[in-house]
Amino acid sequence: MAREKKLVDEVSGWLRIYDDGSVDRTWTGPPEVKFLVDLAPPHEQFIDGVVVRDVITTTRDGSDNRARLYMPEKTPDDKHKLPILLHFHGGGFCISEPDCFMYYQIYTRFVRSTRSICVSPFLRRAPENRLPAAVDDAFATLQWLQSVARGESRESWLEEHGDFGRVFLIGDSSGGNLVHEVAARAGSVDLSPVRLVGGIPIHPGFVRSNRSRSELEMPQSPFLTLDMLDKFLSLALPLGSNKDHPITCPMGAAAPPLEGLKLPPFLLCLAEMELVWDTEMEYYEAMKKANKDVELYVSKGVTHSFYLNKIAVDADPITGAQTDALIARVTEFIDKH
Repeated sequence: MAREKKLVDEVSGWLRIYDDGSVDRTWTGPPEVKFLVDLAPPHEQFIDGVVVRDVITTTRDGSDNRARLYMPEKTPDDKHKLPILLHFHGGGFCISEPDCFMYYQIYTRFVRSTRSICVSPFLRRAPENRLPAAVDDAFATLQWLQSVARGESRESWLEEHGDFGRVFLIGDSSGGNLVHEVAARAGSVDLSPVRLVGGIPIHPGFVRSNRSRSELEMPQSPFLTLDMLDKFLSLALPLGSNKDHPITCPMGAAAPPLEGLKLPPFLLCLAEMELVWDTEMEYYEAMKKANKDVELYVSKGVTHSFYLNKIAVDADPITGAQTDALIARVTEFIDKH
């Protein structure tokens, strides 16, 4: 008779780990928010002005990865090819994927507003694949864009409509960490004809091993609790590492000096009521001190990844207005570069 597997760890309704090593990401939190983590199917007919397709991105080592593409319907104002947003999803390196409804509902809005094509890779997740697996996948997708730009790989939407000279990295939460990591790697290689012209970390998960004051004093939110912060990172970081690891603490002593990195201009987007506000600001100050081109944008009166919560975006005037303002600020940054 098969032995019943035992639960060994659980994270806030999002994730359960069993003693046989298996991982269950079935949502067990409040049922009324389950639709946010349900999968949104792709569609190659325009819905609300956007088409969505899933593609295979074969990387240089021959491994196949997947990515989700979003493209807006052409308007008379689109005189030029569209910038390309390479988007890295959040989830503490452990949960969520580009085809979750919460990403679908916001990235259809993003591409309509920014007049861009979004490419969002499916990243390997922890604990099955600890870091730097997600960084490797994120960077491999940038290299895949280069291979399309060179005609070595095919992707008709990008070939016909994408501007490889205007590629931006954008990511939220742990995806914001990936923006920094991928930009840092990209600075030391030849990506031509791709030009990386900007990075947009949104509410990045920059932390350190010592608790910050904001972690103790700021409100916990559906998208970030201290339980999620601590457990996800313990599952995701390389064995033997703590939160001072360069991927989670790029402003810390263990990380490569920021001065030595070749980075594009950054727009760092933060939420005023953010659990990791203090450490995000430590990153901002370290970037300024290293003479990096970094602009700061703060969404007032909201918490971590507020714009992913469609219930709040639709029902709460503050969350709705701050979502509109964030999209407008990102659009302005993209238009400027």
